[in-house]
Amino acid sequence: MINKIKLFFAIIALPFLFSFNANAFPDKGVTLIVAYGAGGGTDRTARILAKDLETTIGHPVTVKNVTGGGGWNGWGTIAASKTDGYTIGYINVPNMFKGYLDSSIGRPENLDSFSLLMNHVTDYCVWAVRKDSPYNTVKDVIDAAKKDPGSISITAHGNGNDDHLAILRMQDLTGTEFKVVMNKSTADSKTQVLGGFVDVLGANVSEVAAQVKSGEFRLLGVMSDKENKFLPGGKTFKEQGYNQVWAVSRGIAAPAGLPNDVQKGLLAALEKTLNSSAHAQALESSSLAPEIVKGSDYKKLLKNTEQDIKKLMGW
Repeated sequence: MINKIKLFFAIIALPFLFSFNANAFPDKGVTLIVAYGAGGGTDRTARILAKDLETTIGHPVTVKNVTGGGGWNGWGTIAASKTDGYTIGYINVPNMFKGYLDSSIGRPENLDSFSLLMNHVTDYCVWAVRKDSPYNTVKDVIDAAKKDPGSISITAHGNGNDDHLAILRMQDLTGTEFKVVMNKSTADSKTQVLGGFVDVLGANVSEVAAQVKSGEFRLLGVMSDKENKFLPGGKTFKEQGYNQVWAVSRGIAAPAGLPNDVQKGLLAALEKTLNSSAHAQALESSSLAPEIVKGSDYKKLLKNTEQDIKKLMGW
């Protein structure tokens, strides 16, 4: 009799168990917004995450490139999405700050418009030149710019993005003036530099490491505080006498106001993915290193960086 009672309650409980599993977050596909075009550093980072996150959650993760507006077409799309957790995306720091700190643009969104989930990777800035360039060091470029201000051209990818701010900071540090050439993508910038139309490529480690190793580009310097493992032997700007440490941080965010259970579900899925050996290997193969910062620490990091950029740019 006791066994029959146990069996009865077990049968009664089955629908509730299956109902809970069916409604567990996420129970359908997720859209991952990228504010830049295909082939760039953020896009490649996102596609690595999407593939591995699909494995974790058992549902499709679709990368959607929403470009333009200095990145804010994409970031604005994230901020305006439903707070159901099925639309997330990458935010790029310091790139996103100009949109709302610069009063001439005046975007209504800011960091508080997002549920800041975690930083994923930090990709340090570099300067590189074509292999037959007359410039071999950062000093060579600085000296040439001092002799003829505005004559040395360097690529960047949007007013206020990491490449652009790195150039402005070097101008402040050295008292030089460069010609900034704005492009829509790193691919366009590479074509211009290799074709001899622009002197220096401003980019990130992951975007040039393979071509530096192949000899197509010559590395002038990395804006990190120590040697970068993806560019062994490459000198930092600091080693060359310039106190320049600069990078783009690619973090994952959702619209502000996510319900706690949804945010917990997202974080659990992301942490499981990012901590997997398969994900680490995929990042490594693209010259990317994870730098995970979560929760209040991530928000503090962004707020501190925001103040630094505000001071640098006078916004």
